[in-house]
Amino acid sequence: MGRAGQKKHNDEHTRRCIATGKIQSRAGLIRFVLSPNGMVTPDLSERLPGRGIWVSAQGSAIETAIDKNLFSRTAKLQTIIPNELLKLVEDLLLKRVINLISLARRDGSAICGFEKTKSLLISGKAAVLLQALDGSEPQKRKLRPPNGQNTYISCLKASELGLAFGRDYVIHAALAEGGLTKSVKREFLRLARIRGEDAIIEAKQLDESNAERLKTDE
Repeated sequence: MGRAGQKKHNDEHTRRCIATGKIQSRAGLIRFVLSPNGMVTPDLSERLPGRGIWVSAQGSAIETAIDKNLFSRTAKLQTIIPNELLKLVEDLLLKRVINLISLARRDGSAICGFEKTKSLLISGKAAVLLQALDGSEPQKRKLRPPNGQNTYISCLKASELGLAFGRDYVIHAALAEGGLTKSVKREFLRLARIRGEDAIIEAKQLDESNAERLKTDE
């Protein structure tokens, strides 16, 4: 691919955040569009018609865009900001994450339960370890996530993670390589950043002494 083609390829996958001014991958941004009456509308699937307005998937960036009237300034017309826009984005991302995990569960690439999660991790077939934010820390420390970046995610409560698996609650789950895992991971990371949980999406490497597996299920 020549330089012109490479530049076009990069441009298609990057956008400028109106709040930070930084150009970054679309995977780390939230797209907004304006409805016919000028209402700022989150477009998480990036399919709605109209010019996209992009903001970093961070609570502070969205709040800056609201406080500084950046949606109107970017669109060059008066816009209407929904009440609690940040909460709306979080709720939509949560619903999207739950739906994607549910689909991944059906195709066999998402499993839950301590023993099943442990087995998938030991087999080397797990791509991501998911654990409930409000789960027992001593229990959670007994599972080691796969090596690599962003292979450990813990930004959902047990009740929220449970919704994806049709249970009241889930503490431990894992995503296998392939399938919908890439899409699930992307939405998880965006939700984690909106919720301000950046520190817990990085790979978590535990000491061998803490990685001893439990022998009983949840």
